[in-house]
Amino acid sequence: MGTPLLLLLILLTVSPLCSAIRSFPAAADVPRFAEAPEYRNGQGCPAVSPASSCDPSLVHIAMTLDSEYLRGSIAAVHSVLRHASCPENVFFHFVAAEFDPASPRVLTRLVRSTFPSLNFKVYIFREDTVINLISSSVRQALENPLNYARNYLGDILDPCVDRVIYLDSDLVVVDDIRRLWETPLRGSRVIGAPEYCHANFTKYFTDGFWSDPVLSRAFGSREPCYFNTGVMVMDLARWREGGYRKRIEGWMEVQRRRRIYELGSLPPFLLVFGGNVEAIDHRWNQHGLGGDNVRGSCRSLHPGPVSLLHWSGKGKPWVRLDERRPCPLDGLWHPYDLYSRRGGESGLGSGPGSGSGSGSS
Repeated sequence: MGTPLLLLLILLTVSPLCSAIRSFPAAADVPRFAEAPEYRNGQGCPAVSPASSCDPSLVHIAMTLDSEYLRGSIAAVHSVLRHASCPENVFFHFVAAEFDPASPRVLTRLVRSTFPSLNFKVYIFREDTVINLISSSVRQALENPLNYARNYLGDILDPCVDRVIYLDSDLVVVDDIRRLWETPLRGSRVIGAPEYCHANFTKYFTDGFWSDPVLSRAFGSREPCYFNTGVMVMDLARWREGGYRKRIEGWMEVQRRRRIYELGSLPPFLLVFGGNVEAIDHRWNQHGLGGDNVRGSCRSLHPGPVSLLHWSGKGKPWVRLDERRPCPLDGLWHPYDLYSRRGGESGLGSGPGSGSGSGSS
């Protein structure tokens, strides 16, 4: 077999959604982070094999990893480990864009140097998988192809991973993540998330959508409530069996033709899952702390206990802190910041509460 033909066959066998880490040129400007404390399991934690992501004792977390939100991602991982009762049983699945300025290989090395004992894997997301399905949004950041990577977790992650917690990069967890992991998804429900039924659900779609008798019938007898896709417990076995990626892509294709919503990756999830979500306690997504998607503003916490703080919206805490115009709640994010400013100085400090996992600096 000739060499050109052999190369062609190899290229054709590569997954259309992601591929293994390979060599990329290093980025010139990559932020530095202080090494996190080493968090170890306490008594009663199950033994884990770090070599396999198929270990049944693992808590699986999926996040995206990119140069723009890298500082937030590192803080989010730090917060999870700091409060986990069994931090060594947490496995992170990072999805990185193929053409990120920092390169997936550089991002992988950075995560390893910041969290030397972390169990994780990095998957490369091919942006051309979704680029032709993305329509313009109210904020350019919402058009980033990596925002849509959550649609493809069932295809990207190892087949043995049949359940995962998806987390955005602009949040911190202040509770044991296993409590969220153990949320039951009853009946045939595919995802669980905090629901907000007092929100005006109609505003997430255009007048043209609601006035069309065929399109608006999408919800049928369902009574949909708003939920934020930045924190979800996902049953990937049911996701794959039900072909939910294709269902979401179908609505994105309708959007390209008809303009039925103004936001980015959220509305297709609402269309497919609204009214059929396992309602999780609101404490697991105190969202909106970044303000609205146009102006940005300071927000206060919702009433009730807090297990997860989420800076969804335009304003990000690391940006406001650096610009010396923080919102009051940005101080709750800062203790998890490991960004190294001057030769090792970092934002590491005492948090709002000590984690249940044991750790030493």
